Amino acid sequence: FCRVDPYGFERPDDFDYASYEAFFSRYLVVLTRRAIKWSKLLKRNNNIQKSLKVKRYIRKGIPNEHRALIWMIVSGAQTNMEQNPGYYHRLLEGEKNDKLVEAIKTDMNRTFPDNVKFRKTADPCLQHALYNVLVAYGHHNKAVGYCQGMNFIAGYLILITKNEEESFWLLDALIGRILPDYYSPAMLGLKTDQEVLGELVKMKVPAVAELMERHGVMWTLVVSRWFICLFIDILPVETVLRIWDCLFYEGSKIIFRVALTLIKQHQAFILEATNFPDICDKFKQITKGTLVTECHSFMQKIFTDPGSLSMATINKLRETCREKLLSQG
Repeated sequence: FCRVDPYGFERPDDFDYASYEAFFSRYLVVLTRRAIKWSKLLKRNNNIQKSLKVKRYIRKGIPNEHRALIWMIVSGAQTNMEQNPGYYHRLLEGEKNDKLVEAIKTDMNRTFPDNVKFRKTADPCLQHALYNVLVAYGHHNKAVGYCQGMNFIAGYLILITKNEEESFWLLDALIGRILPDYYSPAMLGLKTDQEVLGELVKMKVPAVAELMERHGVMWTLVVSRWFICLFIDILPVETVLRIWDCLFYEGSKIIFRVALTLIKQHQAFILEATNFPDICDKFKQITKGTLVTECHSFMQKIFTDPGSLSMATINKLRETCREKLLSQG
């Protein structure tokens, strides 16, 4: 068995090869079937229009060989890149903000220490591409600059696109459009969405919300990394990529679907907790195991388990949660 997965991540010592093998042999059949369908869809034209068929295809997973292209198209990154030729390289050649560059350099070795492609000894070492993308982005979006968490997201984008400029434009799509204000200095959007999740849990899994309240556990303590890292290093790589397929197409409500499914599926387990540290520990546990490894069935669950979840509901909750946060501020 390979100690390193196809994306360059080293598997942990307690990795369950047997159950992964069993899952993957089943999943491979699915992937092959999907790949044929995608090839047919793309043969007709490389410019995919949003449609129910495309949405259905994306929910069922984009084959890896088409992933970068589809993410670029459906997120609007492709259009932006074509409308701004040479822009990325001009950012890299321009004047640099020393403080920003320093902050990014500090995080280089902390980004995926368990990924062989990001090691200094790797050839090519992806740290160089990662550094460029983050520096360019920090100068492109001065309001955001650089904040921790962005290194992991940019790193994943580079692993999938194998292209600096595309990674830059995808990062721009995520931070600038898809995720509302997660990475601004005040992180208001991030704090708001954690509160929104709390409200959704009250509606959909009330017993868990009650437990959290009884023990005074703030949502930000248990879920902030889910939002900041978009499930990187929290869920298995394949599963994260499947979530991102939908995130680029359907937007930020996917994050709530995933979070609610994790909580709902493990409701009984979470409710066994009897104190504060116990609750925090349970939330670490629920992101491991077969539920999340079996990415195909997990993705089916995120669209059925939480029930209906309209953008209108989320926007309404965002408004009230944001106001509450600002009044506390």
